[in-house]
This record gives sequence, C-alpha cells and structure tokens, in this order.
Amino acid sequence: MRISTSAAALAVGGSLALAGLVAPAAQAVGADQECRGLGVANLYGEFIEGDDTHTPDAEGAVAVGGNADFTGGFSVGQELTPAEVDALPGKNALVVAGRITGHNTQVMKGNGVYGSKADGAVVQAHAGTVSQGASPIDFKAEFAKLRAAATSLAAVPQTVGATVQAQGPKLTFTGGDAKYNSFTVDAATLQGAKEVYLKVPAGAVTVVNVTGGSYDMAAAGTSGFFLWDAGKSAFVLDDKAQSASGGAIRARLLWNFPTATKVVKKSDAAWAGTVLAPNAAFDLGSGGPVNGSVIAASLTGKGGAETHHYPFTGCLPGTVVPTPNPTPTGTPTVPPVVTPSGSPSVTPSGSASPSVTPSGKPSASGSASPSASASASTTAPVASGSASPSATANGGGNLAHTGSGPVVPLAVGGAVVIAAGGGIVVAARRKAAKKA
Repeated sequence: MRISTSAAALAVGGSLALAGLVAPAAQAVGADQECRGLGVANLYGEFIEGDDTHTPDAEGAVAVGGNADFTGGFSVGQELTPAEVDALPGKNALVVAGRITGHNTQVMKGNGVYGSKADGAVVQAHAGTVSQGASPIDFKAEFAKLRAAATSLAAVPQTVGATVQAQGPKLTFTGGDAKYNSFTVDAATLQGAKEVYLKVPAGAVTVVNVTGGSYDMAAAGTSGFFLWDAGKSAFVLDDKAQSASGGAIRARLLWNFPTATKVVKKSDAAWAGTVLAPNAAFDLGSGGPVNGSVIAASLTGKGGAETHHYPFTGCLPGTVVPTPNPTPTGTPTVPPVVTPSGSPSVTPSGSASPSVTPSGKPSASGSASPSASASASTTAPVASGSASPSATANGGGNLAHTGSGPVVPLAVGGAVVIAAGGGIVVAARRKAAKKA
C-alpha cells in the first residue's frame, strides 16, 4: 500500500513522540553518569521512619523519624570517615526528630540534633556539636520514595540465568551478570534456610527481593551468610573480621522486603548486606550484627545487636531519583552528572532484552507500549550500557522516581519530534503545490 509523504511523516513523528514520552533516557555506564542508590538513607547505617530502641551502638550514622530510646548506653558514628560526615545533612551523624531518652548517648563523629530530651537524658558529641532543633530530614517524603523504590526494584524480573536453589538446609543464590543480578524468593523459603550462599561476580550489584508479609531468620536458625570469593575459589562466611573479595560483595548487596511488616534477625547470625524494609518493624535481636545498613519503619535491638558500617554502594535501576552518596573509603565514586537524553543506547544481553524504540533507547517499563518485552513490562530499563533490566545495573540515582528527572527532557524531546513531523508534512504539501 502506498502511503503519502505527509502520512508517513506523521506516523514516524507520532511513534517517536510516544516512545519519547514513555521511555526513560538510556544512560551508559561511565564517569559522566549519576549513580542511583537509596537517597538520604544511603548516608545512614540506621534510617528509621518511626521509633528506634537500641543498644549498644551503631558504627555508622543514625536517623530516627520518631523517638529514640537509647537507655543502657548508645554510641553513634565511630567508623564514619570525614567525607561521610561532610555528606550528612548538617553533618548530623545522629538525627532524632522526636524525643531522645538515655543517660549516655555518645556521638563519636559529626553533630547531633534532636527534637526534645527526656528528663535526665545525656547526649554528647566528641568531634562536633549536639543541639535541640528541627530535623534536617523529611522522613515522610523520604520513606514515600523508599517504598516506591522497593516496589519498583521488586518488579525487576529475576536476571536471565540466575537461580535460587534450596538443597536441604542450604539456600544458594547464583547469578553471573557482571553488572546487576536480581533474585526473587519468598520469605518462607528464605527463612527455611540454615545457611545462605550467594555467588555473583565481585563488583556486581545484587538485589534479593523477598516476597511476603514477614520474615523470621530464627525460624530455621539461620547461622550464617556465605559469599563467593573468586580469588579464593571458595565461599567465605561474612563477619566483621572477614568478607568475600575484601567486602566488595556485601557492599553492593541489597535485601529488599517491599511488603513485609515484620523482619526478625536471628541473634547469633551476622547478616551480610543492606536491608531495605520500609514497611517493617525490624528486630535486630540481642546479638550478631547487620553488616550493612537497616532501613525500616521501626527498629529494636539490644545486647550485641549492632549495625556495622558497611554502606550500600551499588547503582540501582533507573526507577529512583538521584541524591548525593558519600564515598566510602577505597570505593570509587561516580560523579552525579545526568546523562543527556541522546546518550548511547542500552545494548541488550541475553534473551530478556527490552524492545528498542526508533531512537535506540529501550522502551519504558510499565508503559502501555505493546512492544515491551515480558521481562521489561513492569520496570524501567536498567541503564548499564550492556544489559536488559533483568541483568544490569543502571548508573542513576537514589529514590523512587516520581515523574521528575528524565521525563521532562523526554517530554520536550517528544514535542520536538512532533514539531519535526509537522514540519515534514508542511514541506511535503508545499512541494506538491509547486508541482501542481
């Protein structure tokens, strides 16, 4: 069938405009790319929306949106670097939006701020100041973004070729993508494991999405998390004294509980990686640390239950908005520069590649585009420059994308494309008129 020049121009212009409106800009991994993490929560070892009842210490910074009960003694921020302190809002290693209770709360590095103090409460800073004042963090806004981010991460399909295998008391996660490995496991399966093994390439970002309303590590008596060390060709039990690949695996390991309302850590097990449970009451138990950060609706812990300062340093899929991340010691940073919409397109890997628009960018997840592949139908593409959303990390930002960021330039780009299409139509009609 013959199509007139003006009809063809409108068809091309319209399809490009729609693609521009629904597809996030592809972002190649590189030094000029922003890194998407977990927003302000990335800066804190404990980032709690409500109340935090905890002893004896948190090695990193602590932010509490409700009240903090540190009765029995509590220390904060001993392992923070000067750069990490500088990155904190107001350099506050301790933020308590509500009331603080406890006769011996010590802020080892950085400042502290609280809404009010209980009678007799003592809060001291060793290398900064402590004051009463308004919280520098909008916890309601941050947790709204965190919940959206948790939901979005959970929608990323399991990476092509990745497996979750239960063998008796062992549960093994295996993924081979060098950039991004996404796993999905139900809480019942995870809490039924006495030992958890993870084998992924060093340097890869790993997100374990745990489905279900609650998780109790004590159910089966989980005793340890073992991470694969390629240099040793062996699994290494993660703890304070040792970790696979010098800590590179756990630094980019995120346990995502998007729907859980309760998460319990078994007391004598060290939990490797950061835990994102924005709707959950998190119980640290009475012994054994989390070797990473805890992001939760509330927190309780006592005895030897600590949070060790191993912040999450991975780059997450492009469903989150950027905020600056501190640079942990020995960890390279990625400058927070937004990649233009005309950046190189994603090169799909495996069979789960997203559909490609005429501009060379992968189509948006969750859009109404009929060309979207099944593996990319629920999430935005992961911009790693090398793989599909189910297999790669994006170099972008930090909390749930709420309609800002790449959408604006794409909308403008769509308008430009529509205008271009219209210009082609006008030119074609003028040419036809001259011939007549």
